[in-house]
Amino acid sequence: MINVLLVDDQPLLRMGFRLVLETQPDIAVVGEAGDGAEALAQVAAIGPDVVLMDVRMPGMDGLEATERITRDHAGSRVLILTTFDLDEYAFAALHAGAAGFLLKNAQPAELIAGIRTVAAGDGVVAPRLTRVLIETFTRRNPARPGSADDPRLDRLTDREREVLIEMAKGLSNAEIATELGLSEATVKTHVSRILPKLGLRDRVQAVVLAYQTGLLRPP
Repeated sequence: MINVLLVDDQPLLRMGFRLVLETQPDIAVVGEAGDGAEALAQVAAIGPDVVLMDVRMPGMDGLEATERITRDHAGSRVLILTTFDLDEYAFAALHAGAAGFLLKNAQPAELIAGIRTVAAGDGVVAPRLTRVLIETFTRRNPARPGSADDPRLDRLTDREREVLIEMAKGLSNAEIATELGLSEATVKTHVSRILPKLGLRDRVQAVVLAYQTGLLRPP
């Protein structure tokens, strides 16, 4: 069972998310919070697997709450809710340790799949949102000249670099397998090796690194 904490300052939105999630036999909404401070208290008390976190809230916002949760409660992973007009809070939340991002107007199936993905220890890298997020982020924080020679990348084999590049394009394991002519199981193995080699937690951080080092550049 995946235990989820809903954090949003709008009760009607929390109700809508709850109604969607409670239709799933493997997901349980174990709490709700209207701001970051309340979210921290709930995380400490119930230890949810996934925190569905709004960014802009009164009092303690989602950014500060995400920083504290990822620092002090490693067992709870944060999935950020955002609008399509990506803001500085969302960018900072990525560095704060958020496991991924979903649009507030995501389809129910996307919300459910995102929660399951994050609960499984991976990051949500949906092409329609992540490409915009990462490309905008890297334009504001451009890679340094020559940073494609970042020593961390030297830890990867040529094939692992290829897989990392495809990950940074927002492709799923199945899509990477098709693109590179590999089996999906082989791609999954490469991904599982890439992350510890680079000292990263999940795919979201791997995507950011690929852009920040210049391994893949925004168009």
